[in-house]
Amino acid sequence: MKFKKVHERAGYLGDAIFSASDGIITTFAVVAGSAGASLTDSVVLILGFANLLADGISMASGNYLGAKSEQEYERARGDRQDSSSPAKHGVVTFIGFNLAGLLPLFPFLFNIEGKFGLSAIIVGVSLFAVGVLRSFFTRKNWLSSGFETFSIGGFAAFVAYAVGFLIDKYFI
Repeated sequence: MKFKKVHERAGYLGDAIFSASDGIITTFAVVAGSAGASLTDSVVLILGFANLLADGISMASGNYLGAKSEQEYERARGDRQDSSSPAKHGVVTFIGFNLAGLLPLFPFLFNIEGKFGLSAIIVGVSLFAVGVLRSFFTRKNWLSSGFETFSIGGFAAFVAYAVGFLIDKYFI
């Protein structure tokens, strides 16, 4: 019984880490792509919040359906069933994605000078922190884990910025 509880908590932890990281990265990808294309702050906010809600719902429902499908598969095979709630997995995913995904938008919401640069700093620190948090549970070196998460998110941001810049420069 103790293993089931640990396994269940680990599943929710995985949901929270994955969704927080994805929320930060995809929302900042919107910010970076918009900056690369020199779009206005209002467009950044519209696209950012559209991303938060639509992608948050998409991820939550996908996680819910995946967890539910796994349980139904186990039940059909007669295996021992996972006792975790697919709905809880979906809720953890939605909340983690949206809370973390708000971070890149703060400078735009509060109209702070140097919005894009400040957003990039917030995102870098946040991604590193998610990696460090992950290390407490995985027992991986905190610096390595933080840098890994930071690097993956940074690469995604670079790609988004480059796409926005190139499309604005050569196709619009």
